Amino acid sequence: MRGRLLVGALCGALALVGFTGCGIPERTEVQIDRRKEPATEPGAVNAGRQEPPTRMMSGDDPEAFVRNFLSAAAGESDRAYYRVKQFIDPQYRNRLQEKRGSEVELTVVRLTDTRSVYDGPRVTVTIVVQQVGVLRTDGTLAPPVSGDTEYTFGLRSVGQPGTTQNGASFFVTEPPNVLLLSDTALQDYYASQVIYFWSSDRTQLVPDLRYLPDTVPNERRLNEVVKWLVGGPSDWLRTGVVGLPDRTELINNATGGDGRWEVNLDMPGDDRTQIDQLITQLAWSLRDFDGELELKIRNNSVKVENLAGRRSSRSLYPLLLEGPQRYCVFEGAIHPLADEPSAVVPIDPTANKNVVSAGLARSGEQILAALVVTTGGGKQRLTVGTGRGPVTSFAKGQDFKEIGSPVWLRSSDPRQPQGLVVADGKLYRFDQNAHTTQIVLNLPPGVVTAVAASLDGQRIALIAGGGLYVAAVNLLDGGGVTIGPSRRVSTSLTGLSALDWNDEYRLLVAASAARPAIYQISVDGVSQTRLDPDPRAKVTHLSAFPVNSTIQVSSAFMYEANGVAYRTDSDERISSAQVAGVSPPPAGVRQGNPSAPFFLF
Repeated sequence: MRGRLLVGALCGALALVGFTGCGIPERTEVQIDRRKEPATEPGAVNAGRQEPPTRMMSGDDPEAFVRNFLSAAAGESDRAYYRVKQFIDPQYRNRLQEKRGSEVELTVVRLTDTRSVYDGPRVTVTIVVQQVGVLRTDGTLAPPVSGDTEYTFGLRSVGQPGTTQNGASFFVTEPPNVLLLSDTALQDYYASQVIYFWSSDRTQLVPDLRYLPDTVPNERRLNEVVKWLVGGPSDWLRTGVVGLPDRTELINNATGGDGRWEVNLDMPGDDRTQIDQLITQLAWSLRDFDGELELKIRNNSVKVENLAGRRSSRSLYPLLLEGPQRYCVFEGAIHPLADEPSAVVPIDPTANKNVVSAGLARSGEQILAALVVTTGGGKQRLTVGTGRGPVTSFAKGQDFKEIGSPVWLRSSDPRQPQGLVVADGKLYRFDQNAHTTQIVLNLPPGVVTAVAASLDGQRIALIAGGGLYVAAVNLLDGGGVTIGPSRRVSTSLTGLSALDWNDEYRLLVAASAARPAIYQISVDGVSQTRLDPDPRAKVTHLSAFPVNSTIQVSSAFMYEANGVAYRTDSDERISSAQVAGVSPPPAGVRQGNPSAPFFLF
């Protein structure tokens, strides 16, 4: 469903210039439940090609006109100014200073309110916005460059009430000198397209979210994706991934059809391993393309590969070998849930005591275990152990007042396991010896309250100072970890309290905007959709198994609110009866609630 723009008080203003009964409410609301995301994998194309609206489509409906004006820039960038100028009064069109080529940028905004004032026949509309980002010609949504929270422009009526002149009833006067695009228009007229770059150690493909206009025909989509790969990763990912070799250029256009595609590159070097990795990179970046791909380097054919076959033989997440198993903490110990018949606690019983929360992960045949346990004096301690399971030896870290749930960074090197944890409002890296090192974040002052790691291990999400951030991870030789510059994710939500990754480019975030709820938010903040669970209280813990193409399990997550744990696959509270290995208490003895649910995978 498309978001609605409700132009407050505009009805009364237009009534004085001949329009009555428009029925527009007095105040806008942010529409959280946007157009439903497609059920297909990231990169799939919308079934129908949608053209951005024209000026004539709104008739004498002012609400539709303003909404369409904020959609007019959508589509291929070379005609963005032309489309927007059709909405502008001819005498004001020169005020919009045109940029060309790669300099064309669309200012993406989220509307939070609108106001209007009038002076005789003159109507002035002010839209109150949150800056979401800047859409570039390479399909990336860069962070906002403007701090403007309002844009003001005029509306000039055309024709008489109930009639139209040239099919439209309004023109924009005194327009803003930027190409505005609403967040709903970005979702309505573009397809989310995920491309991939290799991690800095070239062991893992890392997703990079782009936007492709719906109007781009199929025969050109291949060319656009290859151009993006040649151009390199999004700015915020650069510290954690590698692009194609310097001076790589696309020769002519990537072409194809009828199940055969050709990509011709001028690429330095003759590294066969690197070329083979490029084919894998192309196959996954073109995941909705099937048939044969012929890769040429300087017009010389080096490989013909079946795209679907390459994706089948080269898993996107090769470290993910088994599906998830559900666990929780109950009465100070880790337990599997009762409907996980094959699940066992991979920790020696002598170490499975006084547990507050835990992060467990598989790394080949190894189990990585990080436990937060209580100590004397009301403090908490991180203990870390690794082994084939059950893990028997744990190293003890330093004491803190409060420690969040630890997370592991998935790596191809099991000899150097690394994880992240929030302790006393700061972010720390920990290793298999429970040594903790604070990670200094270049963020505004404020405490860090939550961290989550993506399935590829190369990206993290943070809640810090009440804001939502994402950043790239660089796993260094020798076991070190660096976190790249953090990018703030623009969201209208407040009271952020917990998060995890839901799939390759979307997060699960617990917030309390109007009431406690869990939302799905894209890593750039464009989409934010409220999900079905109704926690009714602040969510303090959230854990998910990300949707992926390697282990195909429907979206599933668990959370804790007000000291009670829930699972969303069955939409029910996790009771003590659903915890494996727990005996009913003696008569008159009250058991506690299961807490801190998590997945092992």
